[in-house]
Amino acid sequence: MPPLRIRGTVVGGPTSAAPRPPLRIQELPVGERPRERFREHGARSLSITELLALVIGSGSARRSSLIVAHDLLASADGSLRRLASHSQGTLTRIDGLGSVRALAIHAALELGRRMSAESCEDGMPLRSPRDVWRAYAPRLEDLPVEEFHVAVLDAQHRLDRDVLITRGILNSSLVHAREVFREAIAERAAAIVLVHNHPSGDPTPSPDDRAITTQLVAAGKLLDIPVADHVIVGRGRYLSFSEAGML
Repeated sequence: MPPLRIRGTVVGGPTSAAPRPPLRIQELPVGERPRERFREHGARSLSITELLALVIGSGSARRSSLIVAHDLLASADGSLRRLASHSQGTLTRIDGLGSVRALAIHAALELGRRMSAESCEDGMPLRSPRDVWRAYAPRLEDLPVEEFHVAVLDAQHRLDRDVLITRGILNSSLVHAREVFREAIAERAAAIVLVHNHPSGDPTPSPDDRAITTQLVAAGKLLDIPVADHVIVGRGRYLSFSEAGML
């Protein structure tokens, strides 16, 4: 006997099951849970999503921390750099992510940035523009504002001192030769390298960049402390005044 139909509904026929909600972390096999895998195999065995899930901690009754972490990373197109630039308000738009967890994510990303910045240490060689970029990019390429630094070099072109000159909008009225060369004179520097970032990610020099460089190169000649280069740090790339023939 065929099943009865009442207003389009099949009575006595096969029924479609309701979609099953995603598994909670506690429902995963032990060997697939991020925390247990971290303990067993170390942090490098985890994906970025799984690491974010550990920072987030516990999820909600209907959304596990893995799902929240997946949505969070997707909101930044899979880029931790882009995620680090998101405001707390942007992060809290993710379902299941409150202000406390958003702060924890920002703190974790900032710790990673600062660890990378430690690569710029006194005594490291800065013998080429790429050396300068590698040393300064971890701390500068994702900053939302411009920073102007001076790398004070010894006779072997090793970093004697890193000096932050200005932070904020960069123009020729804010960068003075006395601040730029003060530490260089005190350290009896053999040379200096000027370094700053462009928050836009494009290292193309502006008219102010060119004016500042011209002024400081002239001052270096008077003080017998040459400006070896001016490196503008962009996102994933750089511009060297020396390499570009603009010094």
